[in-house]
Amino acid sequence: MNNTISSYLKIAIKGAAMGAANVIPGVSGGTIALITGIFERLINAIKSFNGKALQLILKKDFSGFAKHIDLYFLLALFTGVGIAVISLAKLFEYLFINYPIYIWAFFFGLVLASVYFVGKTVKKWPISAFISLVIGTGIAVLISILTPASENDSFIYLILCGVVAICSMILPGLSGSFVLILLGNYQLVMIDAINNLEIKILFPIIIGAGAGLIAFSHFLSWLLKKYHNQTIALLTGFIAGSLGILWPWKTEVTQQFGDKIKTVDFDYYTPEFNSEFYFAVLFIILGIISITATELIASRKNK
Repeated sequence: MNNTISSYLKIAIKGAAMGAANVIPGVSGGTIALITGIFERLINAIKSFNGKALQLILKKDFSGFAKHIDLYFLLALFTGVGIAVISLAKLFEYLFINYPIYIWAFFFGLVLASVYFVGKTVKKWPISAFISLVIGTGIAVLISILTPASENDSFIYLILCGVVAICSMILPGLSGSFVLILLGNYQLVMIDAINNLEIKILFPIIIGAGAGLIAFSHFLSWLLKKYHNQTIALLTGFIAGSLGILWPWKTEVTQQFGDKIKTVDFDYYTPEFNSEFYFAVLFIILGIISITATELIASRKNK
């Protein structure tokens, strides 16, 4: 029993790491899921919300239903995600205002190391896998240079935001938060609505996220089973292409929308070799060490 509690506690911690990543524009919760070894289990659990699951509920076979959808895994994971999103929204808002370079540097190192560790899980590298890697990188780079839209709080648009953002959140290398910036609603959803628990904003987001998550997980699970190497190579490309967004030395380009000032883009620059630069390099190294340590611990357990 203690081992079971311990295992679900570890899953909740991984969920918290995913939630923390999803709060930050440019960082993908899917990347965290992939490098912590729960990505495929997550996709398979989500896609289990199907006709068989409905039949089990109608038969009142709740034990069978829980086993079929890997319920306790999902509860532990999304409990961690929820706690992290709610508790860290204010913290990250403070850190990005006061220490933006150091926070970006840490996640730059984290994602940089992820490119290697995710890429090495590709068992074979046929030409199709290399093409997938290039396509994934190109898509992520293209997304990073798109011009963000204006804020829109209409019900249908918020549902669309939920669908697109949740698909991005579970895809390694594609940041759900950054996609929300491109859709114009990052400030509205991830800062204002979460910090103030604005149900009229969060409700349509949750509807879109739930529907999008179930539908997209089926497609992604099929890809992983039929074209595993090519899919992982594509995801590796997504991660590599997202590094530009995470470059620590940048300034926010803001725009006034009514009474709100919103980040719409970034201007990048080369750093000066001063104490701030060396501290940022240290945080990049810490990010690399974090992923390397996680990978080493996971590999030892597997052995």
